[in-house]
Amino acid sequence: MTKTILITGGSRGIGRATAVLFARKGWNVAISFVGNQESADQTCAMCERAGFTGNAFARKCDVRDENSVADFFAAAHERFGPLDGVVNNAGIVAPKSSLADMDLDRMKAVFDTNVLGAYLVAREAARMLSSGGALVNVSSVAAKLGSPDEYVDYAGSKGAVDTLTIGLAKELGPKGIRVNAVRPGIIDTEIHASVGRPERVKELGPACALGRAGAADEVAQSIYWLISDDASYVTGSILDVSGGR
Repeated sequence: MTKTILITGGSRGIGRATAVLFARKGWNVAISFVGNQESADQTCAMCERAGFTGNAFARKCDVRDENSVADFFAAAHERFGPLDGVVNNAGIVAPKSSLADMDLDRMKAVFDTNVLGAYLVAREAARMLSSGGALVNVSSVAAKLGSPDEYVDYAGSKGAVDTLTIGLAKELGPKGIRVNAVRPGIIDTEIHASVGRPERVKELGPACALGRAGAADEVAQSIYWLISDDASYVTGSILDVSGGR
């Protein structure tokens, strides 16, 4: 039977790379987007070109809204049947700033999406997954570095995702559901340009232990492993995919 993966924030970057990889592996793929329908449709087209045997579809979902999250999960279940895995990927980052210069609206936006949104998606996953299912939260190496004078709010929000991962793994373990996280480092995606720092990858990549930035595909491979049965005894783990940063 074809397995099904649900991915929030699947229209670009790590989410897109993850969707295409699962499609290539023969999974049904359900992705969410918040504003760019065209980009989400492109992800689905890329899944179809990957030569897989399943199906892909995209649905608009605001992870800050519990009804929107529930509707996305329900639509995926109606289309494909029970879910086998969830990738809790949707998130935002704001332009570079010191904490002293951040306004409340900015901080609320970051925490509403990255913390409340992540928890709402994880809550729905806990309700919908069954024994053998797996959830992977997408955190960030910023959670342990702090991102001083850049994105302390973003770093803090991802620290909350790490805590969610550890606690929920203990809640769901007795039900046979695994919960893990990946912490990407400097990854070459559009997110840097979206906050006005397209040069960030070139600037910081060489400072990593491996001497370069990572690719979205490399994070996707780690996510796939954590979801797969190859990681059947792995839960409550937070895997750095950061090139040693």
